Amino acid sequence: MYKKGHYGAALTAYAPVGMGALAVGFEVAAVGGAILSVGLAMVPDWDQKLPNVPHRGPTHTVRFAIGVAAVAGLLGGALGLTVTSQWFLVAGTGVYMALVGGLTIGSHIAADALTPMGVTPFGDNRHYSYDLWNADSTVGNYVLLGLGILSTAIALVIGAELNALLSPYL
Repeated sequence: MYKKGHYGAALTAYAPVGMGALAVGFEVAAVGGAILSVGLAMVPDWDQKLPNVPHRGPTHTVRFAIGVAAVAGLLGGALGLTVTSQWFLVAGTGVYMALVGGLTIGSHIAADALTPMGVTPFGDNRHYSYDLWNADSTVGNYVLLGLGILSTAIALVIGAELNALLSPYL
């Protein structure tokens, strides 16, 4: 898939997480997570700029997603330390960013599995391709982008409504 498709896939994967953050009153985390998700959406395709790294090779694996999640989590913990010294908020920020990072890379891999080229997400011989549309498909990329925008909008509405219901108890 191309940028638009990967942005949509990332937003679709992130929408339930953002909705949960909104529901419990973490608006800044919800917006920050969406920005992080879109910002990381194309990271696996950096392999095209690296010598001797095959496209859809190591950067399109579950192992890579876990690595990105770990780095995002560490950066999230460091970010949390700049705001507070309360350990549960620092840890929560790290876990939240790790979740967003891992989901985003996972969404990239899943979107690429929709193409004939497919992916080998476990780094072995198991190849996955749903052959739904080519990576350069205008329709496919815009369908994913539209799905991401729609799911994000729905998550925003539901998250805000849940927050209104839950706020007396939080």
